[in-house]
Amino acid sequence: MFAKDIMTRDVITVRPEEDVEKVAQLLLDNKISGVPVVDENHYLVGMITEKDLMIRATELKVPFYITLFDSIIFLENPIRFKNNLKKYSASQVKDAMTKKVFWVEEDTPVADIAELMQKENINRVPVLRHKKVMGIVTRNDLLKTMVKRNG
Repeated sequence: MFAKDIMTRDVITVRPEEDVEKVAQLLLDNKISGVPVVDENHYLVGMITEKDLMIRATELKVPFYITLFDSIIFLENPIRFKNNLKKYSASQVKDAMTKKVFWVEEDTPVADIAELMQKENINRVPVLRHKKVMGIVTRNDLLKTMVKRNG
């Protein structure tokens, strides 16, 4: 069994210029936890998830705990601190999205996808053909496959 056999084909995607508040509402309305970010040619450029948007749920632009938590991060990794700060104040998807996205091709075996998700601690993997999003495999898709096999 391969990615193409279990992937969700009607993938909701967003563009880098979109407003993060609209994307948050999109996730809520569709009961999903993340979506691929694509450019005008439908090429994958990132992923935006609930985790990326959680900080936006507060009224504050910078949460009270940022000074303590990110001060520690700043000392250990100034680049990560800068990226976190940018996410806290993001108004567009391109500033909040995760740019390093793990993806698979349509003929990637399901076992390899499960291993990738486990190893990288990710919940969804876009399925690409020629750099364009053709589908997405989520943990839920993998669970459905396991239940079908055992049922």
